[in-house]
Amino acid sequence: MNLKSKFIYLSVIGLFSSFASAVQLIDPPSTPKLSNITVFVAKKVVTMDPAIPTATAVAVADGRILSVGSLADMKPWTDKYPTQINKQFADKVIYPGFVEPHAHVLLGGILFNKPMLTPSPMPNPWGPSFAGVPNVQAAMDALKKYSADIKDPNKTLLVWGWDEVAMGRVPDRQLLDQVSATRPIIIWNGSGHDMYVNSGTINHYGITPDKVKDIAGVGIDKNGQLNGRFIDLAAEMYLLKLAGKDILKPNEVPNDYLYMSDLMQQAGITTTGDLAFGSLDFDAELKVAQAFSKSPASSIRVVPVIYADPFKAKFGDKTIQEALSLNQYDNDQLIFQGVKFYSDAGYMPETMRMEHPSFVNGTIGQSTYKSAQEFSAAMKPWWDAGFHIHVHSNGDIGNQHTINALQLLQDSKPRFDHRFTVNHFGIPSTAMVFKIKALNAVVSANITYVSERAKLQYAALGMDRASYATRVGTLVRNGIVTSIHSDAPVAAPDPLKEAWTVVTRRDVYNDSKVWAPAEAVSSAEAMKMITINAAYTLGVEDKVGSIEPGKYADFAVLNSDPQTVPAINIKDVGVYATVLGGKVIPVSETKKPRPLN
Repeated sequence: MNLKSKFIYLSVIGLFSSFASAVQLIDPPSTPKLSNITVFVAKKVVTMDPAIPTATAVAVADGRILSVGSLADMKPWTDKYPTQINKQFADKVIYPGFVEPHAHVLLGGILFNKPMLTPSPMPNPWGPSFAGVPNVQAAMDALKKYSADIKDPNKTLLVWGWDEVAMGRVPDRQLLDQVSATRPIIIWNGSGHDMYVNSGTINHYGITPDKVKDIAGVGIDKNGQLNGRFIDLAAEMYLLKLAGKDILKPNEVPNDYLYMSDLMQQAGITTTGDLAFGSLDFDAELKVAQAFSKSPASSIRVVPVIYADPFKAKFGDKTIQEALSLNQYDNDQLIFQGVKFYSDAGYMPETMRMEHPSFVNGTIGQSTYKSAQEFSAAMKPWWDAGFHIHVHSNGDIGNQHTINALQLLQDSKPRFDHRFTVNHFGIPSTAMVFKIKALNAVVSANITYVSERAKLQYAALGMDRASYATRVGTLVRNGIVTSIHSDAPVAAPDPLKEAWTVVTRRDVYNDSKVWAPAEAVSSAEAMKMITINAAYTLGVEDKVGSIEPGKYADFAVLNSDPQTVPAINIKDVGVYATVLGGKVIPVSETKKPRPLN
């Protein structure tokens, strides 16, 4: 061996020795000792795993799934470890726990648990549903009763759910003064984007035209006086800073959280996103979310997605650093993941930005950013740091700004599995769908735009745009990962009703009308949208969304299979129980408030 060969040989040997030493420094993982195994036996287990799509048994230990198949298939586990065979679901159908990819957990709990003015019925997990108010007079009568029920004349009354389209009127100070001109009254509309107040609120909180002259969306009448309208996020956030302490009571918040948790549990949901986390008060929201995640009364896992604007206002130059450190608060039931932006205003109140054609009445609505370039610049620090970005995007201009901003971000720093999610996707075009596919983005569609809004909105949008709102069929045919959501409290969380909608394209008010039937999808696709696709949308598909070994043992236990019942009956399939980390929670157990400790 010459000198050169010897040198190469020794170098290679040295390299392998160094590698071997490095490997030896890493301790091999210890095999966990399993506690008792529970095998749940069912009439059918629908796994959402294409390799084993159905089964009749699933083995669980220590909160996670061990094995899926038949009872006989469990023998490698059951022969080795103490096992309980649980047959309480023998006549039921087990699905992965449903995943709500876009809701507002604390905000929804607060508002659903307050006096309501929604035009449609709203479920109550602990009692009778709210029947709804059919018109302005009924809404005014309800407001007068709500006010009369409060003994303290100076206490602020917060009411949720005014629907401008259904009521045919946008409230203002003069209308609300008919209830009371002295008690502070705040009406939060059903979209969550707008608030309306009376003279009592304006005087109580010392709001003047001069103080709000630089705040977009605060309404001024022809005489230069406040008209009581606080339209979209900037105006709404201003009002919340003033009145938040009076309408968001710390002692009520834990119960509000439980209210939403139980409402979701009764719908089969075991994991939910909390989009725009920190909108109200980041520190307070974090505290209550942490406490609730450790409460035995909790029946859901929560994936908080922080709202960029208030988070940046709080932390300034340390925004990204603070956001990256949020995973220190993670546990099995609290998983921080991603950041939220708003591209435009609301679909329900018809304030989203529309270009050509505009709304039928000629208005064009509003967007958050003047251009895709401006929007891209706002998102870029988060994009560069690797964040999963979610964008509220409704109108045609909002959607264009969102998609074009994503292209600018990709041009500046290419990313592969970026999971950029277009949320709601209210007024899409086929061109937008193609570009979303090209940019490898994800869509989470608000299908209540069909199930609860189509009949109400078509007069402002035209029959065609109201019909094909969200275009889920086109999205699926183009291979785009698509999930569906309620945006609670915009609508009550109800995954099976959402699945019914994308299959039938019907609305709950007039189910003989089919809106854009070509956009319908199969029941199999619909169930993916509320399980594995929804988990993917939130970035937790490695933990939930399908029944596979290693994932959390989270299940929705149903009375029948939504994929085999007639399509028109999907929304009526009953939820019998959920299972969270192997713990069985019958729906009957969440029908009343419980101690949180």
